[in-house]
Amino acid sequence: MNNAELRAAEQQLVECARVLSEGVEQALPEWVLSAVESRVMEMSPMIREAAEAAGSAAAADIGGQVARLLAADIDDQRENPLALLRQAVHYPTEVLRAVGVAPVERDDFSIDRFPDDIYDLTPASFGDIHPDLQTPGLTWGAAKAFVHRRRHG
Repeated sequence: MNNAELRAAEQQLVECARVLSEGVEQALPEWVLSAVESRVMEMSPMIREAAEAAGSAAAADIGGQVARLLAADIDDQRENPLALLRQAVHYPTEVLRAVGVAPVERDDFSIDRFPDDIYDLTPASFGDIHPDLQTPGLTWGAAKAFVHRRRHG
């Protein structure tokens, strides 16, 4: 692969990262609200307001972290965006805790791997945050792997 082809692949990676980053920021508020709704018996206006505020905070915080990660050169990326998204569990968890929702039963793997996720909300994939994120997440991962292989053999 010559330099022009590598630059083209890197530019495609930048575009994939942009699409994924924007999708994450847009999807997080809805995901937080949905996560809260999935664990409460009755969604009162107060709980909805708290969940919406938590969703906005998640989009700003976690969405911002994902955007910064994806904007970095791949050789400087020390974690992946899905790992960052898993940290968003904190937002619906705090809402659920505040309104007194009891923790759910979890399997040993979940307890060991995600000890703070007492409501079993941790996303396994980008698609668990929103179905529209699955393809951008996979496309970004493939583009990153392609560029990495071309750079480093």
